[in-house]
This record gives sequence, C-alpha cells and structure tokens, in this order.
Amino acid sequence: MYLYTPDQIDRERAHHQAVIQGSEDVDVKRIGNLGELAFEQFCREYLPVEMWEWKNEEALRRCNPESFSGYDFEVFGYEIDVKTSRDVSAFRPANMLENDPDDDIVVMVWHRDNEDGLILLGWERTETLKSKVETQEEYSGEEPEKLAHLSARPMNELHDLGPNTAHLNQKPENPFSPGDRVTKAGDDDASVAVVVEVLPPEKNTTAFGQTMDGEAVNVAFPEMLDDGPGDWRTIPPAKLASYCDDQSIRLYTYKHTNLKHAEQPFTPGDHVIKPDYDDPDLAVVVETNDEHKKDISVAFLHQLEDVVDDDFYHQPNELSSFCDENGVSVYSFASSVLEFEHQY
Repeated sequence: MYLYTPDQIDRERAHHQAVIQGSEDVDVKRIGNLGELAFEQFCREYLPVEMWEWKNEEALRRCNPESFSGYDFEVFGYEIDVKTSRDVSAFRPANMLENDPDDDIVVMVWHRDNEDGLILLGWERTETLKSKVETQEEYSGEEPEKLAHLSARPMNELHDLGPNTAHLNQKPENPFSPGDRVTKAGDDDASVAVVVEVLPPEKNTTAFGQTMDGEAVNVAFPEMLDDGPGDWRTIPPAKLASYCDDQSIRLYTYKHTNLKHAEQPFTPGDHVIKPDYDDPDLAVVVETNDEHKKDISVAFLHQLEDVVDDDFYHQPNELSSFCDENGVSVYSFASSVLEFEHQY
C-alpha cells in the first residue's frame, strides 16, 4: 500500500477543477481528482517518467475541464483507471466492472473521511476482475471466504509490468510553491514575480523547445496581474494558474535554480500588517522605494475606506496619486517588520 497526504494546494485544485468541470456531484469528482494525484505521486516515486503519462495533469494543475479520455493514466502502454472511494465495497470486482469494463488495469484508492490521507490499496487487471465475477456468478451456495476478499495486487508489483528498473524518486526538487514571491537570482535589480505554477520535472522545456537544466517554474509579474479583470490578490494561490489561463495573462518560465525567494516581497496593492502591534491595523502597500529596497510606503485601509465610504479597491499603480489627491496619510516601514495579511 502507498500513503499520499495532499497539501492545501492539491486539495484546493482538486475541488476547484471539480467545480469548473461542472460535475453533478462535486464531492465525488474532487475525491476522484485526489485519487489521481495520489497515483501520480506513486508513479513519480517508483516508475520511470518516460514510461507513464497522466492524461489529466494539465487540466488539474490549471483547474480546467478535462479533455475526453477513457482512462486516467497510461503506464508501460497499459490503460489505467483510478478508482477512489471511502467505501471499500466500491472495489468489489462486480462494482468496478460495472463502471469501467474496458480499461486494462484498475487502481484502488481508499480515502479517509476528511480526505487528509489516501491509501493506494492495490491494482488489478480488468481481465482478472472479469474472471472473478464469472466465478462468483457460477458458484452456488455461500460464497467462499477467498472470493469475498477484494481482488488486488500490491502496488509495488506494478513496476514488474515494465522493464527492470531501479526504484526512482522523481519528485520535484525545487523549493517553490504557487503564491511565492520570487526574484531572479544574481540580479539585484530584478522585479518581484509571483509563482503561478511549478511544472513537473519532466516538463522542463522552454517555448523554443530547448531542454532546461533544472525544473521549470512559471511566474507572472504583479503589474501584469493588476491589469486583469479583478483583484488577483483575493484568489487562493492554488487557483492562480487557472485565473492566468482563463484571462490569457502571460507567464514567464524560469528554471528553479535561476530563482530565489524575494528578500523584499511586497508590491503596491498588497495587504500587510505590522505583527509586533497587539492589534495591528490592516494596511495597503502604496509604494516601494526602488533605491532603498527596505522602504515600504503604506496607507491604512480604514482611512482609505473613509474616503470612499465602501470596500476599498484601486488599481495599485494609482494608489500613490489617490492618497495624494485625497489627503490620505502614507507611512513608511522597513519591509522586514511587515507581514502579508492575505485576503483570500
């Protein structure tokens, strides 16, 4: 068996993709997405990446509807469907065959009630399931105990279907996650960017078809995100890739070794607090001082809302002039004493 524990990014993507898919039962679709993520992690850890393909990888990463495919994965040339359920009776041979009789192999994934852990119980060839169902139908009387068990082979036997290979661990090595603020390494004047998506290690090619020596990370720059139709800062990081794809916001691809976490991550429009205050007021970044990277100018949100008598939002590049024109006080702080107060 193989245990997979989804992080918050995966949980949010699995749910949002189910919503975008327009599924009649979002809960069932979300759980199915988590099952696919669990099997993808198993493949990444134990099977050579050039010998398996996840049909729904980009759709789930960008929370887009899935293109039609009769199966979820192709492994060593076999068509594999992943079945995920809290009720192990769903993995009885007859139940699985009723839903998907045409795939080569079925993988069985059990999840806990709160979906914080998924266990790959095993896999089985569809032909074997058919044989067992036929035996059960032909047997008269009480079902023997050996036929009552689920039909499943251990997960670690799956690699026996392919060529002999050593156990591999091809999980991403880069330290970045969607939502991280980064700059180009080795460039003191580099602009702050936002990580939108971290590509799987095997998808490390540029737009010109050249292979990168390192894992690829797609980023967007805040000023380009600001030009979008809404306040992107209210969007959870897991959904940024979906938002950028929907709004055709340009992404830039870097290899992860060319990026570093931003020492001064704030840009105009960010919501921040000064955490060493007992009850800190929420502020909005108005300006960053390019000459002195640690100087951040902010205006307090309650003062901005007093001007407009409503929930305040202004284009970030207009905040400085708005404060000047409306007499809103602006205060300067070192970036090191401020923290993000995210609005999603």
